[in-house]
Amino acid sequence: MDLSSAYATVAADVPAVFSMLVVGLAGLVMVVLDSFRNDHPLIPWLGVGALAVSAVWEATQLGTPQSTVFFDTLRTGEFAAFVNLIILLTGLATILLSIPYLNQLRYEYGEVYALIMYCTVGMIMLGSANNMISIFLGLETMSVCLYILTGLVREDEGAVESALKYFLLGAFSTGFFLYGIALMYGATGTMMLPAMAKAELATTSTQLLFWGGFALFLVGFFFKVSAAPFHMWTPDVYQGAPTPLTGYMSTATKAAAFAALILVLVHAVPGGQWSLVIAAVAVVTMVVGNVMALAQTNVKRLLAYSSIAHAGYVLVGLAAGTHAGYAGALFYLLVYAIMNIGAFGVMALLEWDGKEGREQTLSSLAGIANQRPVLGATMGVFMLSLIGFPPLGGFVGKYFVFAPAVDAGLTWLVVIGVLMSALSAYYYLRVIYVFWMQSAEEVEATDPVVEAAFPRATTAAVGTLVVCAVALVVLGVFFGGVLETTTGFFGASAMAAAP
Repeated sequence: MDLSSAYATVAADVPAVFSMLVVGLAGLVMVVLDSFRNDHPLIPWLGVGALAVSAVWEATQLGTPQSTVFFDTLRTGEFAAFVNLIILLTGLATILLSIPYLNQLRYEYGEVYALIMYCTVGMIMLGSANNMISIFLGLETMSVCLYILTGLVREDEGAVESALKYFLLGAFSTGFFLYGIALMYGATGTMMLPAMAKAELATTSTQLLFWGGFALFLVGFFFKVSAAPFHMWTPDVYQGAPTPLTGYMSTATKAAAFAALILVLVHAVPGGQWSLVIAAVAVVTMVVGNVMALAQTNVKRLLAYSSIAHAGYVLVGLAAGTHAGYAGALFYLLVYAIMNIGAFGVMALLEWDGKEGREQTLSSLAGIANQRPVLGATMGVFMLSLIGFPPLGGFVGKYFVFAPAVDAGLTWLVVIGVLMSALSAYYYLRVIYVFWMQSAEEVEATDPVVEAAFPRATTAAVGTLVVCAVALVVLGVFFGGVLETTTGFFGASAMAAAP
């Protein structure tokens, strides 16, 4: 690598990572402001402004041809812009939902919002990576911030336990991830994704080295996206973490990790030799997530297992190993982010147990939609979309991950996915039933609601939920433009121009 013109090259590449710089600098300003004006109420709104500006910037880059910057370590344009847009909008919604929630918990610390910003920077790097080192740096920047955010409420034993589990298992999975990268580098002699695909694996031992490394690499990714059987941390961590941050963890993390995995599958390991392995993991993930969700009485834990199941649906698209499958997976990640950030947002505004919803049961919210109709209506939209009920975005998203799998000859996998989606209707509809149709008097004696403990439903928070619900309807009806955009990322011209 010629570094003689490094400074000039870096200076020229800076505008291409505008959103990463804005979010990172905003996080730094938030830390400095917090050091002088502790927990100043302006701090979260600085984050909102930075994320909104960055999201607008990324939206303008959707039509920009794919390219690389910083000596081919990061990707820009099209694919990266789409993934970054999902991450930025998810972070924006998280801060808006966190303001009343953390204020209710009296944990409205300025550093919390700064950590969200730094976590977003790591996710942007992860979803834009063109080099194994970039993937690792993005993954660890994101993970370290999430470990801290999970254990935010230090006085609560559930939060501390969740953070410890997440940290220990996350460190363990990172070991697999790094060993996998080392073995793949040993077999190919490069860390660049496109160069790995071109490397000659001339001997059997070299091939074993590469595929063994790739298997370990997949283990690390499967942990981050909560794919079974690497999901064991998910229910406890999601249940113990602050609820809006749980929504952030379940959506933005998956978007960034799946985007990086798609980049690896498309540019570093083309050919489809891994298809059946991913299909098998998808089956286990869908079955475990949906079956375990049936028995849950806590909504956060129910949504945790639901999150596992939806990781399986995305894997169905990846198992197809086609450009249509990858495009469908990206579309589904957008829809899933909207559905889940909304569902966790509703639960954050209906939380009354003072323990991050860890002990709050679904039955305790019987008839709550009659007192809070906007929250009840938006929760109904989110639940129906998670089922895949037409004409909402969840239905279209599932179709576009299932259809490429059928075309690839994986009809059996799609049949299992459809059956699991039908099974999920039971626990999603149960939430709607409790919210709208069950009488509060039926459960009040054994599970009383402390409505005065609900976080104050600010206009910004409720507006965020309404926007998410409307977006699901719009994506379910007018999906053509978004799908055409994601499909274009993998078209012949785009792949030919891709570094």
